[in-house]
Amino acid sequence: MKRRKRLLSNLLALMILTVMLAACSGGNNGSGSNDPTKAPDATKAPDGAAAEVKMPESLSYWVHLNPNAAATMAGLQESKIYQQLEKVTGTKVTFTHPSGEGAQIEEQFNLMLASKKLPDVIERNWLSVSRGPDDAIKSGTIIRLNELIEQHAPNLTKYMNEHPEIKKMIMTDEGNIYSFPFIRGHEKLMVFFGPIIRKDLLDKAGLPVPETIDEWETTLEAIKEANNGEPPFMQRISDMKTGHAFIGAFGIPLEFYNDNGTVKYGSMQPEYKEFLTVMNRWYEKGLLDPDFAAMDSKLMDSKITTGKTAAFVGYTGSGIGKYMGLMKDDPSFELVSAPYPTLTKGENAVWGQRDFAYTGIGAAITTAAKNPEQIVKWLDYAYGPEGHNLFNFGIEGESYTMVDGKPTYTDVIMKNPDDLPITQAMAQYFRSSYNGPFVQDPGYIEQYLELPSQKEALVNWEKATTNMRMPLTTLTAEEGRQKASIMTDLNVYHEEMLLKFIMGTEPLEKFDEYVETLKAMGIEEVIQLEQTALDRFLKR
Repeated sequence: MKRRKRLLSNLLALMILTVMLAACSGGNNGSGSNDPTKAPDATKAPDGAAAEVKMPESLSYWVHLNPNAAATMAGLQESKIYQQLEKVTGTKVTFTHPSGEGAQIEEQFNLMLASKKLPDVIERNWLSVSRGPDDAIKSGTIIRLNELIEQHAPNLTKYMNEHPEIKKMIMTDEGNIYSFPFIRGHEKLMVFFGPIIRKDLLDKAGLPVPETIDEWETTLEAIKEANNGEPPFMQRISDMKTGHAFIGAFGIPLEFYNDNGTVKYGSMQPEYKEFLTVMNRWYEKGLLDPDFAAMDSKLMDSKITTGKTAAFVGYTGSGIGKYMGLMKDDPSFELVSAPYPTLTKGENAVWGQRDFAYTGIGAAITTAAKNPEQIVKWLDYAYGPEGHNLFNFGIEGESYTMVDGKPTYTDVIMKNPDDLPITQAMAQYFRSSYNGPFVQDPGYIEQYLELPSQKEALVNWEKATTNMRMPLTTLTAEEGRQKASIMTDLNVYHEEMLLKFIMGTEPLEKFDEYVETLKAMGIEEVIQLEQTALDRFLKR
């Protein structure tokens, strides 16, 4: 009998222990937190409502430092915006900024992933990441944010509910929201990049602003002759992905495009050879700066401000505005925009720069974050009224004041006492002059483009049509892996051949051989993947 009682007693204790362990585990029914495709559950109050979540005490944040910010700061921890954000939220942010540009940043990003030493937050263009955002979730780099946003990001949730077209953009075909997005909040914010030329040099040569490829060639030849033989035109290889200024004249873009529902790859079309022929001729004539392939921001600044470069491709703010500000003591220096060129006068180019409201840039939370729900709440601050003003205008009473109900920049921005260009003054106080996880306000651009030539640039550049742009499609994780396995090497080969064809180290007679090599490397397989993604997107 005693033995039986002891057995029952042990059995009862075991049952109690089992219940206690189940309670401690959260009752997840097998869907453990080790699954990187699922966001951690928010802490729940006894009645089932989400418990109060505090702002994080600290977090680590990886993001490229914009050149205008880098000109005056070692990192964003020195910026007024994040100093103010720390005062408001109590969150201390440790920033890591990869150095260099373009491919150098990607290399450092990949090395970080390989090291498995991830920060809490990574901000970048997630649509351009190798294998795509769905794979980044499935591989355990970042977490799915849908449920966390619903529970702890009321400001972003409200914005998405009011703008379902934006919600469609920031989700993948698998239904994942993967970052807190940078959103351009108005049409007037979406065009900002194109051809720029020295008007004072045009006036000296008695020439109008060029509109066609032939007019550009004539103009560049005249400027070169009058400017001691200096190569007058510059477009950095890194900017060609934003949009080569002249390829639209030939009816195609450089990369994938949507030809009435059919995906094509621009850099294998016959028109691409026509474009290369012109660029090669300009290179041979000394019209295209020979440093274009290795040009960084500092060298470009030097060439423009010393008068060596007379025409380039750039932005309304960090192009026209920046260099007009740097050269304000030279009354003869004047920059104006030119329309995207065509082959026939009077036509509009079929390809130019025009952003979507969302471009893939956003702040994602990594699987290394121990408190994702708190980080979600912190990131959501930027989408509320106070955060919106902070990210777009800075600190009230310092960088802006309210005038007739509108945030208006002070002289700290518009006439900086330290004589900083507007772009650099802005970068000290807020992020609307470039990007970040927030909604960009049109009030920024209305004040930023203070020069008539900047406002005229928008009119000139928006004439280029963008009907062939691929929408913001996403590949599945498996499709992303297939594409990455092909495009990693193919992109290297494409860029090498682009340079060789332009510089003449590879004759254009080998263009057909180049196309066949692209096919052998798998470009047609990638086109089919992109076609499948486009078909899916059109059915969303």
